[in-house]
Amino acid sequence: MITRGLPGRTPGEHVELRRAIHRGMRRAIDIGCTAVAIAILAPIMLLVVIAIWVEGGSPVLFSQLRLGQNGRPFRMYKFRKFKKDCDDRGCPLTLEGDDRLTRIGRILAVSKLDELPQLWNVLRGNMSIVGPRPESLAFADCFRDGFERIHEHKPGIFGPCQVLFRHENKLYPADVAAVEFYRQVLFPTKAAIDLAYFSRRTLGSDLGWVLRAVWVILMGSRIETPISGELIKIRK
Repeated sequence: MITRGLPGRTPGEHVELRRAIHRGMRRAIDIGCTAVAIAILAPIMLLVVIAIWVEGGSPVLFSQLRLGQNGRPFRMYKFRKFKKDCDDRGCPLTLEGDDRLTRIGRILAVSKLDELPQLWNVLRGNMSIVGPRPESLAFADCFRDGFERIHEHKPGIFGPCQVLFRHENKLYPADVAAVEFYRQVLFPTKAAIDLAYFSRRTLGSDLGWVLRAVWVILMGSRIETPISGELIKIRK
């Protein structure tokens, strides 16, 4: 059987060609949008660098191995928001009132300006503008029972969970270990949302999540986060 309009190609080859074109379009959009974003945000990034340097000196950047597409680890970059003596042996989560945060780090955490160096990850091809949040290697074992399909998608700066769980640090109950709560409640909830969205994403829906993310960061908003079948209302 030959696909109409594509002589000599089987239906399977036609599908693969469409996927390749789609990937190429997304990559071109990623590069173009990232280049524009870097040009616009360069003054802000310079101010952040100066602020971190004045407060605590180098290093200005923080890097950590994260799980990328197909489960391959890559080094993700952020502006440093923790004290210099903190390392990867501590809690892999940032909690409300985390005493590892510097004064500048608290501002970066609320404003999400610490994420700006990930534009470099997008240029390198490790990340996309829109995609699932890249998970820490500490939670690599959570990708099972179907959740491993998240690795089919390139991780991104923006996405449904990045918006819905913007105030994730406020969700951890005081009487439950944070890491266990993340494994048993937050990770499965976020993974289910990502699987549902990225299996049917479009360029238009991706743009919608980028705009929504920018809006809640700049303006603040009431966000409803689905946890265990209920909606927990969070205010900035």
